Amino acid sequence: MTLILVLLMFGTFILIDYLRTRHAVPITAAEAASADMRPAPAGEFVEGFHVPATVRYHAGHGWAQRERSRLMRVGVDEFGAALLGNISHIAMPMPGRWVRQGQKVWSFTRNGEKTEMVSPVEGEIVEVNPEVEKDPSLLRKDPFGQGWLMTVNVPDEESVQRNFLPVQMVKAWVRDCAERLFAKQPQLAGPVMADGGRPIEDFAAGLPGTNWRELTQEFFIQ
Repeated sequence: MTLILVLLMFGTFILIDYLRTRHAVPITAAEAASADMRPAPAGEFVEGFHVPATVRYHAGHGWAQRERSRLMRVGVDEFGAALLGNISHIAMPMPGRWVRQGQKVWSFTRNGEKTEMVSPVEGEIVEVNPEVEKDPSLLRKDPFGQGWLMTVNVPDEESVQRNFLPVQMVKAWVRDCAERLFAKQPQLAGPVMADGGRPIEDFAAGLPGTNWRELTQEFFIQ
């Protein structure tokens, strides 16, 4: 009896699937190959912003990734990079300098104006990224990859990690930041969002008359 019920159940599923797909247009081999070549997004997105789970986040819109014991790679998250937009210069401390978590450590220049961000970690700077110094656009193009800013020797990892945003709160935090931005500049939620809901390259460029320095300082902890 049980076997009969199981066979009936599978038969029902097959019939439903046939009825659902009988009018479907067949996919050509070329279309299938093209679909297979489309890159899948790495990580998760919140309000269009890339929020990879492989890094930890600081409330000042910096990120940190543990490379090995006591060594962290740090940079600016995508929300922060979108606010910065088309910058012409990045100033970073020299290797060997000690920086404190929450201390102003990076400055960014755009059209003669300067804004600053705080360090997401505390420790001694080991290396700064020479490529992003030469080409600041890397920060916007690939903030979690080629646009990294520094590596830092972090002796007290436990204390530093206590000041990162809790993992379970990151999505809500990014969503809140986006909603605050869109509430401040409602047009950002519509025409300036491009590429299927991804943020445009440069928020300030899409909003003529916006004070870039004030906009960034609203979100970067000062």
